[in-house]
Amino acid sequence: MLENVCGGLLVLAVVAFMAPGARGEDDFPISGTYTKDATCQGDVAQREDLRVRIAGNTIESSMGVCTILHRKREGRSVAAQVECRVPGGQIILGDVTFTLRDDNALDFDDQDHTSPAVLYRCAN
Repeated sequence: MLENVCGGLLVLAVVAFMAPGARGEDDFPISGTYTKDATCQGDVAQREDLRVRIAGNTIESSMGVCTILHRKREGRSVAAQVECRVPGGQIILGDVTFTLRDDNALDFDDQDHTSPAVLYRCAN
């Protein structure tokens, strides 16, 4: 579903999906800044193309902005339906899963398994 778009949508979906929303911050507190597939250090931390910001019910990345429509948490995993607006105004709906790892990173996967990724939390 999101092969080319999924790379960026993945980041967007991850951010939107994990963002605290109607259920409150205690449900799945992942607000913050992350980098995709690279530890958030040195030059990587400065790269806008790898940066993902999660705040409220939105996920922002170089690929666009996603809104979380629905989410369900089961243990360390969260399944979510997201609506993402990508460059060119295209809107994509999709289901994604985020799993919190022991190192505080997030494993991300989309419904078609086309763009798995790891999001590494930045210090600030």
